[in-house]
Amino acid sequence: MAAQMAVNSGASLWGPLKELWETVDGAVLRRQPESVHLLDLQLKKHKPHFLSLFKNPPKSAEQREKVRKASTEGIAIQGQQGSRLLPEQLLTEAFILSDLFDIGELAALELLLAGEQQQPYFPGLTRGLVAVLLYWDGKLCMANSLRTLIQSRQGKTFTLDLSGELVALTTRFTDELMSQGLTKRILTLVSEISVTREFERLQKERGLGNEKHRKEVADLIKECRQALADSLFSWTCQSPLSKDDTLALIGHLETVTAQADGSLDSVSLALVMALLYCLDVSFIEQGTEDRDGKFVLMVLAVCVCSAQSHFILLYVYFCAALVEFTEADEALADQALLGDVFLFMKEGILGCESFSQEEFYIRRVHSLITDFLALMPMKVKQLRNRADEDARLVHMSLQMDSELPSSLRKDLDHLMILIGEFYSKDPFGLELGLEFWCPTESLQHSSLQGSYLGMALQRPPHKQVVLSKFVRQMGDLLPSTLYISYLRMLKGLANGPQCAHYCFSLLKTNGAAHSDNIQGVSGSPVSWEHFFHSLMLYHENLRRDLPNPDSAHYRHPPLRGITQREMEGLTSFLQLLTTIITWSENARLALCEHPQWTPAVVMLGLLQCSVPPVLKAELLHCLAAFGKSPEIAASLWQSLEYTQVKQNNVELNEIESSCEEYPLTRSFCHLISTLVEGSLPVNLGAGLRVPGFQPYLNFLRDSVFLPFPTRAYRRPAEKWEVADSVLEVFHKLLRDYEPQPSDFVQEIVELQGEQVPAHKPPGHSIMFHLLNDSPMLALCLSLLEEGVRQLDTYAPFPGKKHLQSAVLHCLCLLDLALQKEAVFMDLLRESQASLLVSPLEQLLQGVSPQTRRADHIVNIARYLYHSSSNPEAAFQSAKILRRIANYPNIQIRLVGDFTHDQVRPSRNSLETCFVEYSQKKVARIRHETQIHILNLLITSLELKAPNLALYLLGYEVKKPVSSTNLQDPGVLGCPRSCLHAILSRLQRGTEKRSGPALTQQAPHLAELCYQVIYQLCACPDTSGPTMRYLRTSQDFLFSHLQHLPFILPSNQIAALSQMSWLMKTAAIELRVTSLNRQRSHTQRLVSLLLDDQPHAQHADGESGMEDETRSVSGFLHFDTVSKVRRKLLSVLDAIEFSQDMPELLQLDFFERTQIEQVISNCEHVNEQGHTVCNVKLLHRVLVAEVNALQGMAAIGQRPLLMEEVNSILQQVVERNRVRRSLSAKRHALQSWRSLVETLLTACPADLIPADERQLIIRDLLLDLHDKVSDHDAAGELMPIVAGAVFTLTAHLSQSVLSEQQQGVGLEASSGFASIANSALHLILRKLLDFILSTGGGYQRLRAHLYGSLLYYLQIAQKPEEPDTLQTAGKAMWERLTAPEDGFSKLQRENLAIIESYGKALMEVVCRDACDGHEISRMLAMAVLDRILSIDRQNQWLLYICNSGYLRSLVESLRQDDVALQSLLTPQPPLLKPLYIFESKMALLTRVAKTGQGAVELLRCGLVAQLMECQVFDMVPDSDAHRVMRDPSGFIPSPMDRYRQILLPTLRLFQVILTSTSINHQQGAAQVLQWLIVHADTIQSLLRCQELSMGALQELSLLTGIISKTALPGTKMSSHPELKAQSSFNVTSVCANIMEYCQALLLQSSAQAQFSICLFSPSGSEPAGRDGARTDLSSTVPSMAYSRVPSLGLVLYLLKNSAADFFRFHQSHRQSLGKLQSLDQLPPEELKELCQGLVSGPGAVEKISSVQRSLLAKRRLVQLINNRAKLLALCSYVIETCLFVLWRHLEYYLLHCIPTDPKDSLLPGSTLYRSRLADDSFSGLQASGGRGLSLSRVSQQDLDLLKSDMAAGFGEALQRKLLEVEGLYSQVRSRYTFIQALVRRIRGLLRQPKS
Repeated sequence: MAAQMAVNSGASLWGPLKELWETVDGAVLRRQPESVHLLDLQLKKHKPHFLSLFKNPPKSAEQREKVRKASTEGIAIQGQQGSRLLPEQLLTEAFILSDLFDIGELAALELLLAGEQQQPYFPGLTRGLVAVLLYWDGKLCMANSLRTLIQSRQGKTFTLDLSGELVALTTRFTDELMSQGLTKRILTLVSEISVTREFERLQKERGLGNEKHRKEVADLIKECRQALADSLFSWTCQSPLSKDDTLALIGHLETVTAQADGSLDSVSLALVMALLYCLDVSFIEQGTEDRDGKFVLMVLAVCVCSAQSHFILLYVYFCAALVEFTEADEALADQALLGDVFLFMKEGILGCESFSQEEFYIRRVHSLITDFLALMPMKVKQLRNRADEDARLVHMSLQMDSELPSSLRKDLDHLMILIGEFYSKDPFGLELGLEFWCPTESLQHSSLQGSYLGMALQRPPHKQVVLSKFVRQMGDLLPSTLYISYLRMLKGLANGPQCAHYCFSLLKTNGAAHSDNIQGVSGSPVSWEHFFHSLMLYHENLRRDLPNPDSAHYRHPPLRGITQREMEGLTSFLQLLTTIITWSENARLALCEHPQWTPAVVMLGLLQCSVPPVLKAELLHCLAAFGKSPEIAASLWQSLEYTQVKQNNVELNEIESSCEEYPLTRSFCHLISTLVEGSLPVNLGAGLRVPGFQPYLNFLRDSVFLPFPTRAYRRPAEKWEVADSVLEVFHKLLRDYEPQPSDFVQEIVELQGEQVPAHKPPGHSIMFHLLNDSPMLALCLSLLEEGVRQLDTYAPFPGKKHLQSAVLHCLCLLDLALQKEAVFMDLLRESQASLLVSPLEQLLQGVSPQTRRADHIVNIARYLYHSSSNPEAAFQSAKILRRIANYPNIQIRLVGDFTHDQVRPSRNSLETCFVEYSQKKVARIRHETQIHILNLLITSLELKAPNLALYLLGYEVKKPVSSTNLQDPGVLGCPRSCLHAILSRLQRGTEKRSGPALTQQAPHLAELCYQVIYQLCACPDTSGPTMRYLRTSQDFLFSHLQHLPFILPSNQIAALSQMSWLMKTAAIELRVTSLNRQRSHTQRLVSLLLDDQPHAQHADGESGMEDETRSVSGFLHFDTVSKVRRKLLSVLDAIEFSQDMPELLQLDFFERTQIEQVISNCEHVNEQGHTVCNVKLLHRVLVAEVNALQGMAAIGQRPLLMEEVNSILQQVVERNRVRRSLSAKRHALQSWRSLVETLLTACPADLIPADERQLIIRDLLLDLHDKVSDHDAAGELMPIVAGAVFTLTAHLSQSVLSEQQQGVGLEASSGFASIANSALHLILRKLLDFILSTGGGYQRLRAHLYGSLLYYLQIAQKPEEPDTLQTAGKAMWERLTAPEDGFSKLQRENLAIIESYGKALMEVVCRDACDGHEISRMLAMAVLDRILSIDRQNQWLLYICNSGYLRSLVESLRQDDVALQSLLTPQPPLLKPLYIFESKMALLTRVAKTGQGAVELLRCGLVAQLMECQVFDMVPDSDAHRVMRDPSGFIPSPMDRYRQILLPTLRLFQVILTSTSINHQQGAAQVLQWLIVHADTIQSLLRCQELSMGALQELSLLTGIISKTALPGTKMSSHPELKAQSSFNVTSVCANIMEYCQALLLQSSAQAQFSICLFSPSGSEPAGRDGARTDLSSTVPSMAYSRVPSLGLVLYLLKNSAADFFRFHQSHRQSLGKLQSLDQLPPEELKELCQGLVSGPGAVEKISSVQRSLLAKRRLVQLINNRAKLLALCSYVIETCLFVLWRHLEYYLLHCIPTDPKDSLLPGSTLYRSRLADDSFSGLQASGGRGLSLSRVSQQDLDLLKSDMAAGFGEALQRKLLEVEGLYSQVRSRYTFIQALVRRIRGLLRQPKS
């Protein structure tokens, strides 16, 4: 038993029943798919509940004991482990609740626990009060379910169009219930349950809370009774009750009594109607006899026998009498008539509020009335005779002044009034009254077809003929007693456009027969003729001061005044007239333009006579109906003006105030309200007064509105009616007002010779009053406060409807003022008028005189609390709050006001908007209100904290926002906030397969909800708490992302926006979880978005149908599972790239260009940032244009013009839609791209393995390309696609490269990396197609594509391999026959694909390289560079050369010169020219690398162009600019910028010199020419003292070029006397100089004796050397520049190079060792290696270990290759030094003849002079050179040289040199050069002195 005694925390009396109702509602009313199955389960489960309807679980001693012990022993709760101890207080409450509702103790305890859980939804209530609500809500769910199930049955009255399966299920179930006595149970419950009884019980146990709680409980109880009664009614509508049940129903109705006002309550009404449908025999007439007529007879017999006096049963007799086949029909009818059945129908049935809300009630009563008139004509005739008889008796008694006879019956009177009342309300627009009108003429008018549509010429049905005869005959010879009733009947029957037309015709034809009688006296009293004639007579009589003797023959005695009876007659007539002209425009015009009657004039005349205010009110109402036609309205204004109706003031103050009734005031407001609808005549009252509406406005404001609260009212409701009617006028005036500059200029008009100021438009005046602390504004605000106070009582009071309407107008006025105030105040400022106004949002912060607190805005917000009862006010309130929320300074005040303790409810009030809507059907207004609230949140979130949104969403406003700890409502006392409401709306439906319900039901709302959540996640302050809450409590993102993509065919734009915000939020989440290393979260989202293996989506138990089959796939091998589309790809599929564009306008009247101009003038940027056209404004402009046309032609063409205006407006609406659609697509694509990029860049790389990663990128790329290559794709989306393609290709390239670096197999067979070559080729083809498809435009877009192409081509680039110096081991043959590796294969195939595109592609790339946007040009050049480097056939090179693009590039260098010069100023304008110049140089260098290209460049005059560039001569002063350095280091210093220009140029020359082979002297000559032109600069650079990196690079390149141009006669005056920063540059400078020396020596002569000497014969090494030399960077003493360098210097260089060689060799070997054992390196060393490649402190720490080892590997390869280059240079320097030494020693020691010793070499003397200045380029004559030398060198010098050399070139050095050759040279080649030279030098030095 213990197990069954567990407590259900969802409360068995509420939770399961709520679930039942949701299932029934979903299956029957919302028709959700797959719901029949669920419904079946629920019905089986709840069948006992239905059978024992509303029975509570019984109490039991055992339960009581168990609950009592719950505080000591605890109690088990379902779904929770162990038992839980409950507080004593809770148990006491449970016992009270159990006694109160007579329910089991456990059930009571469950209700309380559930109440505690639901408490956050009911702020301000205790758990006990919530439990009371839940108890009744459970009952209501039960009753609603029953009603809905019965409504879903098939039957004779209506159908819900449900599936057969569902109907069969519900019919079977309800039949079973019915057979078990459902009817009797329902009737018992209806009589047992009553609000007053329940309230007494609750009151006793303090089970009632505040007013709101009382109202909610009362509503629930009433709704329960109503739903039960409706269940019975729905049943009888569809199929009859059994005999016993019918009798039980009759028995129940006998006990029912009417309410105080004589009407039935809605429950009794439903039961009466149920009985009526039981007795409905119309289906028997139709021949579908599904039961026996005897049954009805039997029922009737019962009726007759039962209590005969009961009023409802009399009514039933009446209905029964209409059953044709009864004998006793006459008797029954008489019986009913005696019981005043018509009066009961009018009061009891029509008097019930719910009657007019149910179409089936209306139709049933309609058939009753018409059946009586049609089936009992004799009875009707009898009634008429009786009435005529009574009229005569009345007449006689009046004549004789005796008492009225007591036997008068008013049956016909009651019948007519009933018909009038019944048909005068038509909420469903059924126009049932048409059955009373039988058209006499055949109708051609399509809009006036009768109820037998379109068959005007056929004979109408018999019933219709009889009814129309009844209407006509009753009007013939009408006795005066029935006159008013007849008019009221006609008024009811004229209700509707077609009925009004027929009624108008009837009154016209009635008078037509007697029109010859001018006085119209004996005409039919019911005709226009008679009516208007009488009116004119009244007017005549009342206008005269004295009775005229001639008027004796008039029918009306010339009494001053009107009798009460006449008053009623006139009123009835005016009401009939008002109804007809309200509905029928034809009648309106026909009557008004009638020459004899002139109704408007007569009525206005009567208004000036002394008639009672009530009649005047009717006259004004009638005039208002006439004023609906603009044509009549204009003349009415003028007539009003002349008749001076403004005397109302007197009547209002004197007559109405003293009577305490204000009909005239109200109808005057109504008239003005109708007239201002059309338009206000500008010159109203001109000539009599200052023209304008102002006097009327003043009257309405000062005499009607401002005093209304202080006047006395006999009928309390009238107070609010007056306020409502006057505020309506203000609202309309302000709504139609647009501030114009002219409103602020004081205009003067002339009036009777005086100059007086003109009036402003009325809207301007209202605006002025609302923007000042005026009485009008104060009254509006106090009205709002009064309104909310009254609504807070939740009690009905007289005039509630009008109060709500007045409040609504006030809110609208405030909203309009806020909307227009910006324009108003701007115009006011510009006009410099002397008006003073304050912004309304500041006035609203004023102090209220009633409460002495600044609570106006809070009052406005409190209307949101009443959103369920008063949705329009809530809507306006939300709008106002949203407008106010735009002002940041007010936000902070508002938060203060709202957090104030007394107004705490206002936070809840906004939530209620969400909470309450979710319980009821979301109506359009509520939906709009929610949208405004969400927009309010969105606007506020953009402002700084504290703001309104943070407060409403439940964040901290007193402490820092980021310290908020969000919880589920109720946890840790956390109240329910808007955030909870938004999330619960979004989460609904996420567990089902159909996805979040809100996205389907209210797409725009869902979109804004997602946007709010995105904003919370994106804002730094709120991001932390929000994302934590969403991740932990809600699992929000996962549950929503799994339902992507959202597909909404009806609203594609909203679906895209929903996905955009969701994807943006997901991108943030991925980034955040990756940074915080929350691996599992990231992993889960990544696999959800990227997996192509199906996986069970609903792991939380609610599995869909397919999941059972999916789980099987887990056992199988994964390859066999069918793949599913990756989530990211299916989202991309949902974004439609094509966009249908609206066609061009086809205009006949307007000029297209002008219309386009007007449209563009009406455009503005809306809240979402889309540029759209304001359609309303455009409409106003166009209509004004049409109205301005003059002349007859224009009037004739007006309909056509309006049609064209309409088509223009439709076109503009369509354009707006297209713009919004494109913008949504762009936004969605952008979000998709950011999500993809975040996935690939921010998430840890190891989450997606490399092979998988490449496949994903492949899929994404191919899909993107396919979508964008579709020829319908919209151009606006292309840039985003191109950006995405760029990122994806970059990642693909990185992924492939990193995979190769990790050394994953690169066998030629398996293709290239994990991604197959074919896929790579496909990507390349699509990329090239995309480039070509962009055509001439879109150059910026192509920049992305060129970037992608470069990344793609990089894949096939062979990575750097370490130079192990072991290559010589391989024979040349082996290298040639080696199989082609993956790289070159892919490169070859890539090139083949590129070449297959031919000239088209070349053309596009070359054109972009030469012209256009800078970045595109740079990238296009880079692409050319890359393709040229792999193009072995030189196809592209040929194209560039032949098509002139190369020449164009070369010639553009001259134009770059000026821009480049400007770059060398201290603060350059832009660095673009520099980058473009570098790109060009890189490209030209690439071209120059082939001989063909270099020759072509020379032919294009490249060097000549560069000679003319003056930028090379503008060397900046390095010291001066040190001060101007850019602190960030991003902008290079002027000197660096200069080098960025010079170095690429020098490199280009170097390449040209290398490519143009030795025998082609042209290159060298041209470059030499350049050197000469810029000689000064070159010299200054060569003599540069600064030893920076840049200076060394310059030297290295310059020396390189000069060594290559080496034509004899160029002086070299720079030596390696340098402090080196970079060993590489220094070594290469040395190498270049030695190479230059070598070249000169070789050129001068082949034999040593004719050679020129470059070095002086001094073997002493430079002085001041340190003993231990380690590095070249230690000091080298500088020698005088003029001195000739000595041979000792060469020797010194030789020694150093040898030493360096060993150092470099050592480090090369170490690095190689590290590379081979990379895995074993300690982490510190790895970090140190990475530091070289990663910038920024702490950056290494963030890198994952895999990345670290990759980086370390890359760094080691760099180091190894650097050392290898240095080794090569060192060995080269050693070889050249040896060669130069050998040549000089050979010359000095063998061939030189010493001169006299005293002419020893003097310091300062030179070997030969500089010839650079000379023009001659011929080298020095060898003999001349020698002669120079011979005359200078003495024998002593030579001896010294020999001994110094012998000492320097010792054994150690020789050994070292030979070792170098062993270590390096022999590995590189077979020839030994060093050995031979060393041998020769040794020989020279050992020679005996000659």
